[in-house]
Amino acid sequence: MNRSTALILIGTTVLLSPCAWGQQAARHSDPVTVVPEEADELLANPGMGWQTFHHTREQDRNLPDWIPSTVHYARWGWGRLEPRPGEIDYAFLDGVLQETRAAGQQLAFRVMCCSTSPGRPYHPDWLADVGGRILIADYGTQKELAIPDLDDPEVLARHLHFIHRLGARYDGHPDVDHVDLGTVGWWGEWHMSSSTIATMPTVENRRRIIDAYANAFKKTPLLMLIGDPESLAYATERGAGWRADCLGDMGGFSKTWCHMCDAYPQLVRKADVADTWRTAPVAWESCWDMRRWVSEGWPLRYIFNYALAMHGSHLNNKSAPLPEGDDVRQEIERFLRRLGYRFVLRELQHSRNARPGDSLTLAMKWQNVGSAPCYRPYRLAYRLTDERGGSQILIGDATVEQWMPGTVDVLSEEFLKDPPDLPPGEIVEVVDRTTLPASLPTGRYTLGIAIVGEHSADPIVRLAVKGRSPDGWYPLSEIIVHE
Repeated sequence: MNRSTALILIGTTVLLSPCAWGQQAARHSDPVTVVPEEADELLANPGMGWQTFHHTREQDRNLPDWIPSTVHYARWGWGRLEPRPGEIDYAFLDGVLQETRAAGQQLAFRVMCCSTSPGRPYHPDWLADVGGRILIADYGTQKELAIPDLDDPEVLARHLHFIHRLGARYDGHPDVDHVDLGTVGWWGEWHMSSSTIATMPTVENRRRIIDAYANAFKKTPLLMLIGDPESLAYATERGAGWRADCLGDMGGFSKTWCHMCDAYPQLVRKADVADTWRTAPVAWESCWDMRRWVSEGWPLRYIFNYALAMHGSHLNNKSAPLPEGDDVRQEIERFLRRLGYRFVLRELQHSRNARPGDSLTLAMKWQNVGSAPCYRPYRLAYRLTDERGGSQILIGDATVEQWMPGTVDVLSEEFLKDPPDLPPGEIVEVVDRTTLPASLPTGRYTLGIAIVGEHSADPIVRLAVKGRSPDGWYPLSEIIVHE
């Protein structure tokens, strides 16, 4: 066994360290109970956590080495991805995916159609040439903004076909974490605010765009901006999660209105998406970036507790430098320790002795002390390693997506005054069974545990317990196989 493993093995009433267990195990009757020691390190797990922005974690100069990141987030204009009619630039996207994979991350991305930068539209240059209608709009003081008319039949048909082809190539791609259901509104945020000319597409056409994404991406999770409650409600009915792009604003746009206290509560209630987190992810993007929060004197604890209580899985700080301050790192670490799922194995119980071909029953107590579920049906797996280093991997039937975090009552007046700490989830009792190979040689085996992928036997999730081996397994106990 791994001698550095910090856990307690209990047989009857005797508490033993891993070092002493091997000498004493045979003297105690079944069962063996293992109580791992919880770890407090920040965990790099798929589908959650700190996002880098338009830089992989290897390219991001502002990402400190103490922050793990498994998701690289980017967004591009439609014209960047389809520079010629009917020709998506797959080489560009594949190159980004390759860089992302090399950095140990997955990619999340959004496609945009409406830009507020004069002379730099998001739609393809060729759109007008094929008969698509282009509108000239305004955004605040910005004038002469060219944007595509998504109610125009030619524009809409071209864009729906683009979404279809994008999904045909990248739906279920192992290096894509999620796709923003973008397209509509300024920057793909599903609103046309600050414009006296531009309007949103019709409700029918908005739904056609949502349907196109939902039909194109059946395996890869979709997230939609929170800006249009009616469309968001429809998208979540089709399985999408949601994201909000101004976390932290507590009065930076107006002394009487802010995203945190006004916009989010209203939009979440109108769209009825307060419980969407149970089946689909929630993602946050900082307003400006965290330096503005600190310079304005907005409390990090309030903002982070709010984001956790709403069951966020991701935070994008735009790859900006972190603010200075003695307590900043402490607050960020505290937040990241809870952001997304975080699994603690509280107890493992099994029989000490077994025979080849026996059914092995493992009774466990698991707890999700994070802020969100894991949205993938990753599987529990067990490894038996003999004294010569040979191993057998056994895949169980138990999966992890139903292990829920704790909850608090959100968006009430009391909550908005002071969001409380999110409690840990309830302890989940899991009984998993697997069968030992009939050809398994007799002997003493180290029992290791891991959470593996949907289609592989490789460990994919780091647990919040001590004793992880370099290959991702957690050696926890011993089993004696005999005739």
